[in-house]
Amino acid sequence: MFVDRVLLQIKAGDGGDGITSFLHFKGVVNGGPDGGDGGKGGDVVFVGDRHVSNLSEYYYKNKFAAENGERGGPKNCFGKDGQNLVLKVPLGTIIKDEESGGIIADIFEDGQEKTVLVGGEGGKGNARFVTSRRHAPHFSQTGEKTQARKVILELKTIADVGLVGFPNVGKSTLLSVITKARPKIANYHFTTLSPNLGVCEVYGERFIVADIPGLIEGAADGAGLGTEFLKHIERTRMLVHVVDVSGVEGRDPYEDFLAINKELKNYSPALAKLKQIVALNKCDIYGAEEKIAAFKEKIGRKYKTVEISAVSGKGLDELKKAMKAALDKLPPVKPMEFEPFEYAKPEKLDYEIYKDDDGAFVITGSLVDVLSRNVVLTDPHSMAYMHKVLKDRGIFKQLRAMGAENGSTIVIGGSEFEFME
Repeated sequence: MFVDRVLLQIKAGDGGDGITSFLHFKGVVNGGPDGGDGGKGGDVVFVGDRHVSNLSEYYYKNKFAAENGERGGPKNCFGKDGQNLVLKVPLGTIIKDEESGGIIADIFEDGQEKTVLVGGEGGKGNARFVTSRRHAPHFSQTGEKTQARKVILELKTIADVGLVGFPNVGKSTLLSVITKARPKIANYHFTTLSPNLGVCEVYGERFIVADIPGLIEGAADGAGLGTEFLKHIERTRMLVHVVDVSGVEGRDPYEDFLAINKELKNYSPALAKLKQIVALNKCDIYGAEEKIAAFKEKIGRKYKTVEISAVSGKGLDELKKAMKAALDKLPPVKPMEFEPFEYAKPEKLDYEIYKDDDGAFVITGSLVDVLSRNVVLTDPHSMAYMHKVLKDRGIFKQLRAMGAENGSTIVIGGSEFEFME
C-alpha cells in the first residue's frame, strides 16, 4: 500500500524526577543529602532513509512517544536519560505542524536528521539544594513534563524526470525498460496507483525517473487520483510527456496532450513551465505514421519529440540521450525554501493573575509551571523559596493592587493558599 500523507501524534519523553535522599551507613542514621538528579527525556527525531519508499509504516500506528528519563537515585546517582525516538521517513518528506500548518522540516537527503521535539529536563535531587544556610533540604525537583504535538507528514517524490500522460499510454512499461524498476503492468486504466521510481543510466551517469499516475481531465480539481499525485511532480526537474500516438483506443493524441498540460497549469503554473520532451509511444502500430505527422504539425517546434515503442525498444536510446542532454542544462533539485517552524520552549517565565467567580485570585503561566516542579508544600524551606520568588517578581504587590487582603484565597498550580504578605 502506498501512503504519502499521514497525521501523527508525537511526544518527547518526560524528565525523570530528582529524589530526596540522605546518606545512611553504619553508625550514622542521617548523613548529608545525597539525592541524585533525574534523567533527561528522549527527543523525537526524524531521519531520511533512501530505503523507505512511502509512509505506510505510519498508516495504522500514528501515536509515538520517546522514552521518559529515569528517576534519580541515592548516593548522588543520576537517573538514566530516556532513549530518543527515531522515526525513519522517505526522502522528500515534509513535516508540518498540524495546528498552524508551519513547515518544520523538508527531509531531502539520506541520513538527514531533524529533532522536532526535545525531551524534558530531569529534576534536581535534594543534594543540589544544599546551601551555607540550608544543610539538609527535604525537597527535590520533579522532572519537566512535555506536551504531545500533532504533525503532518507529506511525501513529495524527489526525481529528476517525471513521466506524465493519460492512463494506459505506456508510462509504466517505459519506466520498466529504461530503468530497473518493476511496476505492476496490465492492460487497463489506473493500473498504477502509486508513483514508481527507477534509475536510468546514460554514458555512465545516473538520474532518477518517476512514473506519475492518476492524471486525467479534471485532475487538478480533484477528479480521479489527480490531486493525490500531482504534488509528486513538483520535485521533478523536467517532464517526459508520454502520448499514445497510435490512437487505438479512439482518442486523439493531440487533444490528450493539451488536456494533460492544462491540468498541470491548473494545478501549478510552475509545472507548466517545466522542460518537456514528448515521447510518441506505440509508434510501431499500423497506421501510426499518419497520426505522428499530424501531431508534429500541430505541436510545432516548441517541444522536442521522440518516436518510441516501449514494447519493442524502438527509439529508447534516443529518448534517454535526450533526457540526459536536457538534464545537463537544468539546475539540480533543491529543498523547499521556507521559514522553519519550531516548538520552542518559553524563553522567559511569565504569569497572569485573574479573579475567579468565587473571589479567589488565580495565578497561571509558565512561572507557575516551574514553581510546581520546584516547590514541596510540606517543606518549610521550599515554601520559603516560593514566597521569595512571588515577592521578588512583584506578584504580591500586584495582588494588593487587585484587592487582595490578608486571608484572601490565592490559587497556584491547583493548590490554595491564604494571602499573608
